[in-house]
Amino acid sequence: MSERNTVLRSLHDVGLAAWFGGALMGAVGLNGAARDEGGTEATTARIASSGWSKWTPVNAAAIAVHLVGGSGLLSANAARVAGQQGVAASTLAKTVLTGAALAATAYARMLGKKVESASSPQPETEDGHRISRHPADMEKVNHRLMCMQWAVPALTGGLIVLNALHGEQQRPEQQAEGMWHRAVAPLPWRC
Repeated sequence: MSERNTVLRSLHDVGLAAWFGGALMGAVGLNGAARDEGGTEATTARIASSGWSKWTPVNAAAIAVHLVGGSGLLSANAARVAGQQGVAASTLAKTVLTGAALAATAYARMLGKKVESASSPQPETEDGHRISRHPADMEKVNHRLMCMQWAVPALTGGLIVLNALHGEQQRPEQQAEGMWHRAVAPLPWRC
């Protein structure tokens, strides 16, 4: 069980670090700077939207890298997930949390595009026409966006914590103990 998965682990960890760090910097730094420098609500929205739009391709790449690394690690550790007590539960929790972080990220981007379209200085753009046909309550959109922009670093931070737990579960003594408990659990004399 001393197999090394350095490339997969690096993809997983670097992708997650960029996803978490970018979301946190955006929520704190980018949005804060846009509020400080924007002056008006529309200008603040345009500044923040411009920054988030520039981050989106990097964020998408970071998420993809994280998912590739995570999938590879899951495949490489499938026997441990099945055989070591506690690993399947933490893996399931991590999978659910990853899904929630992905959903929050996608929803935040969708809301961000609404804010970007509504604050566009060129209302004759196709996005502007779409907004005028289907107006959004921008106060609600902005509130939801703010919540989602904080939800993403909270969820990805939770993934970092679960990643630390997985690292602890890979210690040789933890593996041996977990596999022993899994093996004796179904025995009838164990109460």
